[in-house]
Amino acid sequence: MERPRTGTVKIAIAAGVALFLAGCSEDKGPAVSSSPDQAWGPGGQGGNNFAVSGEIGTPSPDELVRSGKALDLQQLIDLGQRSHPATRIAWEEARQAAAAQGMVEGTFLPLITANVIGGYQDLVTPITNLQGGTDYISTHSNAVVPNIALQWLLFDFGERQAWRTAAKQNAFAANVAFNGTHQTLIYNISRAYYEYGAAQQNLSIAGQNLSNSQKLLEAAETRYANGLGTSIEVAQAKQIVAQARFRLVAARDGESDSYQDLLGAVGVSPRSQLKVDNSAARRLPRARALPTDQLIEQALSRRPDVLASYAGVKASEANEVAAEAAFRPKVYLGAVAAANNGQIQTGTLPGAEFQSTTTGVVVGASIPIYDGRIRENRRKQAQAATAAASAAHEQTVNAATREIIVASNSLQSSLASYEAATALRAAAQTTYDAAFEAYGNGLGTLTDVSAAENGLLDARLAQVDAHTAALIAASTLAFSLGNMTSRASPARAIQ
Repeated sequence: MERPRTGTVKIAIAAGVALFLAGCSEDKGPAVSSSPDQAWGPGGQGGNNFAVSGEIGTPSPDELVRSGKALDLQQLIDLGQRSHPATRIAWEEARQAAAAQGMVEGTFLPLITANVIGGYQDLVTPITNLQGGTDYISTHSNAVVPNIALQWLLFDFGERQAWRTAAKQNAFAANVAFNGTHQTLIYNISRAYYEYGAAQQNLSIAGQNLSNSQKLLEAAETRYANGLGTSIEVAQAKQIVAQARFRLVAARDGESDSYQDLLGAVGVSPRSQLKVDNSAARRLPRARALPTDQLIEQALSRRPDVLASYAGVKASEANEVAAEAAFRPKVYLGAVAAANNGQIQTGTLPGAEFQSTTTGVVVGASIPIYDGRIRENRRKQAQAATAAASAAHEQTVNAATREIIVASNSLQSSLASYEAATALRAAAQTTYDAAFEAYGNGLGTLTDVSAAENGLLDARLAQVDAHTAALIAASTLAFSLGNMTSRASPARAIQ
């Protein structure tokens, strides 16, 4: 039985080693969310302090749109998380950052290449013959040289480790930014939902105001028919009705604009036909004291923007370490295994086959001496980037703290405004009822009724505005505290 060729055996062994190392380098990069509508958490999906995952088993976006049912805030948020392009963009950016970390991890493993070189050579050699002439001898040769080469950087004084740290921090920042995108989306949908609810209520109030104005016109016409009123009163009543119709048209326009704002916040087509329930009955949260230092610290520790900016500082510091390590030597390993199989034939002589093998291992070191100050400028660039990242983080923390305090103050004032507006509406309703009854009995004037009606309209609109402002303020505070999740209402999120 023919013995296996030595070169073939060595090449096979080298190929086996290459496959083994390739298996060791299987991608084990950082975990990212499995889909754009699911939250990311350290060590895997979910389980973090700012989880925003939707309800399991909820209908698809198309099913929600086609259902024809009035959607509540939770359903709108779920629809937005699965439909809005912003979540897909942030998800893809997180995947890019994870891939970048995987590429850095690959620098710790050897680079193995398989090469095949093949060639053919025809050499013609002139030789003087015995008769003084010239003969030509042709030599034909061909060979195939397969080889496997290995390059491995063994030691670099922590440069790759610094790159790994920077990539890890960037991947973390991208993941928390992805969660931050969900929180921002939830906040924007909540705000648009409450504003659309206010527009719906304003339209209802405008319709009720028109109905009251028409009743007032009927009363004026009845008084005139009975000889108790004047034509001027009837004309004034008609003017009041016309003003009410104008307000109704303006309210319809405002409701249409708010509806488009809500569709934009959800991320669906402007031509979508969604039915949305009314936010008028939503309960307001209770007033609370100003946030304590401990509460602010807890909020800062879970806000995605603060976490991302802090990760940016750590990544910049790691890049600075890598720039410093570039001044130090690098130790590398090189290896090659090659086989040369060929054939040579000269003239009319029988051809001869030949084979040879080459194996070698080298260890070397490279020491940078001069590069035109490229490394020095990279180090200065990295130091400046670290300083800028630190200043940006400080600015982010200060802005976040200010947002928390302002949001808390705004909620308190909004709740107080709602209480005052509720009392104002009750008083205005009483005044209007009394003025209308007196006018109907011939004891009051149209001017008194008109003034009372305008006062009631203003009071009702003020109560709606105050209610909406309080809901938005509660959402803003929950968002600034890092508690804006799809499962938590604004009232519960700030408890």
